[in-house]
Formats: sequence, structure tokens, C-alpha cells
Amino acid sequence: QVQLVESGGGLVQPGGSLRLSCAVSGIIFSSAAMGWYRRAPGKERELVAIIGTGGSTNYRDSVKGRFTISRDNAKNAVYLQMNSLKPEDAAVYYCSAHTTYDIYWGQGTQVTVSS
Repeated sequence: QVQLVESGGGLVQPGGSLRLSCAVSGIIFSSAAMGWYRRAPGKERELVAIIGTGGSTNYRDSVKGRFTISRDNAKNAVYLQMNSLKPEDAAVYYCSAHTTYDIYWGQGTQVTVSS
């Protein structure tokens, strides 16, 4: 019954912005670390950002200063604000939840960066 549902993907031009959302149900959200991963065509899935239960964050180097991960425990939601998007950011973005026992994944949302 655990569900993670991403939204907010779409087509943007280089330099544009998108805000991804992930709605979570079926877990104690406040006890789960939340992450965003992405997979580009022909590439392996890679971690983009993660936010811990206490609000600590980590980002891969290529998105530092451009992306911001946040969470709203009252809404059971995690967000990824993406600014100054580059073509290399184009990928399917996946939300993840890490609980005591398992890791859960959303089905992904497509981000396309093209002019």
C-alpha cells in the first residue's frame, strides 16, 4: 500500500525551471529519508538529491547551486526545485523513500530540456 507519485515534469528550454513533487502514502513519512534519482537514456540511474528526516540535504555535484530538495511533513510530500536547467538534466526523475525496512520508488516523471 506504499505509494509514491511524482508530478511536475515537462518540457522546458535550457535555463528554465521546473518544480517536481512527490506525494507519499502508506509509510510514516517523517521517519523516512527521501530522495530524487534520475535516469537519462542510455545511462545508469543516478542520485540527484536526498533529504534526511532532520532536513539535512546532499546533492550530486552537477546540480549543486541549481537544485533544491525540500520536504513538507505535514503534506507527506517531497519536492525538487530545478533551476537553470541544462540539456544534460533531461531524464526520468524518480522519487524514493527509505524506511527502516525497505526502499520504495515512484514511477517517474519525464523532464525534457530542449530548445
